[in-house]
Amino acid sequence: MAKKVSKFFRIGVEGDTCDGRIISASDIQEMAETYDPRVYGCRINLEHIRGLLPDGMFKRYGDVVELKAEKIDDDSALNGKWALFARITPTDDLIAMNKAAQKVYTSMEIQPNFGNSGKCYLVGLAVTDDPASLGTEYLEFCRKAKHNPLQRFKASPENVFSAATLAELEFEDVPDTVLNSLADKVKAIFSRKQVSDDARMSDVHEAVTAVSEHVQTSLTAQDKRLSDMETALATFKQELTGKVEETSQAFSALKTTLDKTESFSQPRRTKASGGGGDELLTDC
Repeated sequence: MAKKVSKFFRIGVEGDTCDGRIISASDIQEMAETYDPRVYGCRINLEHIRGLLPDGMFKRYGDVVELKAEKIDDDSALNGKWALFARITPTDDLIAMNKAAQKVYTSMEIQPNFGNSGKCYLVGLAVTDDPASLGTEYLEFCRKAKHNPLQRFKASPENVFSAATLAELEFEDVPDTVLNSLADKVKAIFSRKQVSDDARMSDVHEAVTAVSEHVQTSLTAQDKRLSDMETALATFKQELTGKVEETSQAFSALKTTLDKTESFSQPRRTKASGGGGDELLTDC
């Protein structure tokens, strides 16, 4: 069954104010390079509020599946700045909200030192209606406040929220197949930036292993399906043969019975009426 996947759209820009600090070009690049849903998947929430109930208003609205960093090349004031772009798999609720022009701004939750790696990582993505609710002025106010009103919404105390960015979402249908899953996995492996030949060779080895595992899994599943099909056909053949033999025996028995039964379809000879014997006497 096909699933909805967004095209890449911008979720953050170099220079945005983020809880009193500036998002640098290296922050943008690190998030794109380090993101791996298998390590830590970034989920989409409403207003940075992580609800506990799956059917409540503050449930999750999808997942970030891929990130990339690119320089903006247009005639706007952002020309030449690094930006972070994301692809997401949205829920039906998020698609409906977007079609209704609701929650059209996004705000990132960034962990500066993810897993003690010293690099930034995208750990959350919120959708919001009003850019002012997560705008630069409000974030600056929250940072200087004695009790930061946003602190309770963060996954970790050291995390920071980015200013809201208008999200121009476009969705496309992607068939959910084994080949697509394999392609996404290999693409994620090679999208990581490595600094040494050993690391790059390690990525190649990991990619080859991933391909081998997928092929082996696919072949194993196919072999099992074929084996199950052969078993089912053999069982059907055996049952059909038994039915044929049973029907043949019943037919032979019926034929034998009919052969021994008098037929009423042929004309029958009239029974002899006999006589008194007088017609046989000779007058002499």
